[in-house]
Amino acid sequence: MYTLIGLPGSGKTTIGKQLAQLWGMGFVDSDQVIEQRLGCTIAAYFSAHGEAAFRDVEQQVIDEITAAPSQPLLLSTGGGVVLREANRLHLRSRSTVFYLQAAPDDIARRLRNDTTRPLLKGQDPGLRLRELMHQRHALYLATAHYTIKTARLSVTQVVRKLAMQAELGEYDFPAPHGGEMAPQR
Repeated sequence: MYTLIGLPGSGKTTIGKQLAQLWGMGFVDSDQVIEQRLGCTIAAYFSAHGEAAFRDVEQQVIDEITAAPSQPLLLSTGGGVVLREANRLHLRSRSTVFYLQAAPDDIARRLRNDTTRPLLKGQDPGLRLRELMHQRHALYLATAHYTIKTARLSVTQVVRKLAMQAELGEYDFPAPHGGEMAPQR
């Protein structure tokens, strides 16, 4: 199992989908699983019940997804998943974790018209993302097996870099879709 972590808007879902397709494995976005379970958007749930209640649901979903996947799986997580120690432990011990490290100002430019992210509403997104980076960067580093700096890279370049890092790290990873599996270590 492989997991992508990073700030909101760092490209986890977009990159995760492409990498899962390249490796011929399943893809799961934990935020989508949470929304299906809740029957509403994360923003609506956040607004009605607060961040702590959301983090409780998120922790349960992360535990379930990482417990014993029935197939090779790539998991994209929400940006705040590392705030709970249980999540950090489950992700690090049950999967190979890649931290997509993106510059807050680059993310803010990409998300300037996005109204779906509850933690970025109501103030300057660039400032809020810098605050989140300050609060979470050490947690991302502690959780990740690898850090992939995404500045000035296209999605395709990040996918290639991530796949190369997995190969160089000698983790068990699948070959591109249609190829044979890499040897077990």
